[in-house]
Amino acid sequence: MARSQSIQPSNLEHFLDRLTRRSVLTDEEQKAILDLPAYAAQVPANRDFVHLGERVDHVSLVVEGIVGRFGQNSEGERQITAIHLPGDMADLHSVVQPEGTSALQALSTTTILRIPHASLRTLAARFPAIAEAFWRDCMVDASILSQWVVNVGRRDARARMAHLLCEMAIRCGARDKGERQFKFPLTQVHLGNALGLTCVHVNRTLKALRDNGLVTLRGRTVHILDWEALARAGDFDPAYLHADNDPEQRLRIVAAA
Repeated sequence: MARSQSIQPSNLEHFLDRLTRRSVLTDEEQKAILDLPAYAAQVPANRDFVHLGERVDHVSLVVEGIVGRFGQNSEGERQITAIHLPGDMADLHSVVQPEGTSALQALSTTTILRIPHASLRTLAARFPAIAEAFWRDCMVDASILSQWVVNVGRRDARARMAHLLCEMAIRCGARDKGERQFKFPLTQVHLGNALGLTCVHVNRTLKALRDNGLVTLRGRTVHILDWEALARAGDFDPAYLHADNDPEQRLRIVAAA
């Protein structure tokens, strides 16, 4: 990993944007997040930057690139259990559980920001609304993980692939009513590790989706040609992503509970 460098607060805006999509934060609270100490590091593709069992004293925020979370069995075989995109705090839970129960790997050349646990604890203690926003962020990650379990365990290969592509489109911000496209620089090996499929099966499944006029892949860009058909093929309901919730409405619901 490259040597860490201190960064300017504006580089934390990806994470702040993610939080304010789902939480109401005052100007003071937002400034406090942007003022967090953070140190940038670039990680080459296919390299772990948090190892299984490693005890860390910081969280890793993805700024550029894509990160995979890997689970591992006793024989060293690994599976991707989560994909983290720019703006995602890949291991916010490590603030309360610093010993890694999974590994984090750069799936493409990736820039991460390392933010000390101590700074996040101080921030959460000072601003309860920020602590709640962190809690909600972890809830979204848990909701995504739950859907991944269903995807691998209860859908066939075509539905798994369609569901993953729909999820990635929304998480990457491709929400136009017409053709949706997004950068997704994963290899077929990565896709197989995420979906529980062999590379041959991944190739065959992508070809079928292309032949059916649902998607095309040009370089590292995915073009979704028929969103409704792809969503049906993947049994996809975006509610679990909590991407379209109005944070003001959420605040009213919580206050009324």
